[in-house]
Amino acid sequence: MWPGVLVGGARVAAGRCPALGPRLAARLPPQRTPESGLALRRSVHATAARALPLIPIVVEQTGRGERAYDIYSRLLRERIVCVMGPIDDSVASLVIAQLLFLQSESNKKPIHMYINSPGGVVTSGLAIYDTMQYILNPICTWCVGQAASMGSLLLAAGTPGMRHSLPNSRIMIHQPSGGARGQATDIAIQAEEIMKLKKQLYSIYAKHTKQSLQVIESAMERDRYMSPMEAQEFGILDKVLVHPPQDGEDEPELVQKEPVGAAVAQPAPASA
Repeated sequence: MWPGVLVGGARVAAGRCPALGPRLAARLPPQRTPESGLALRRSVHATAARALPLIPIVVEQTGRGERAYDIYSRLLRERIVCVMGPIDDSVASLVIAQLLFLQSESNKKPIHMYINSPGGVVTSGLAIYDTMQYILNPICTWCVGQAASMGSLLLAAGTPGMRHSLPNSRIMIHQPSGGARGQATDIAIQAEEIMKLKKQLYSIYAKHTKQSLQVIESAMERDRYMSPMEAQEFGILDKVLVHPPQDGEDEPELVQKEPVGAAVAQPAPASA
């Protein structure tokens, strides 16, 4: 039994027990087709092998023997929270629970949040954002890969001076989108609500980037992609890092801005 596996326990079990796929298939009644008598069972077995990747297990040696963690639980011990993939209610509940747990351990130690997300549900992202603002810990945000839509808002919501990106990441901001169907009154209600969310998001971006609302509205009218350096100039993040401090170094290596090209010197007029 693996009590330390908090996320994806079934995936770990499937990876550690190769016979799990056939057992799942055996529980389903066989459905024969003209092409293959056991197409359903074969499909289930193949899916179990491909769609359930193994979550790495870390084994530590302690004074009481060995202790096993799944990789995300081990990172949580180091006060690292991962926001990976689309943001929805399930992701938000996990991230919020981890933030509250880390605050209960210490409300002064920083929390490191690594973000690689294309965005997602606005209300789910705002739930994470409000929790980040609610807890007392300084939150250090890191963009690895991409921080788009709600992902970029979470990146900008980190503690000022502690918002980072790796050099090859991408950041994207845009206005919220949605769809409505039904009677005209229902569509009007949904349109009014999305306009309220739009103004709310603009205010949040303006607060954390120190840009005016007019600049935010213009930038977010359509998809606005930025390099880490452009996002730094816009105010979404503070530093673009190459690697953390090495032995004997006090500061991490930063990506330097490209120097502005010097004006071409004009040749001096020939003297007689």
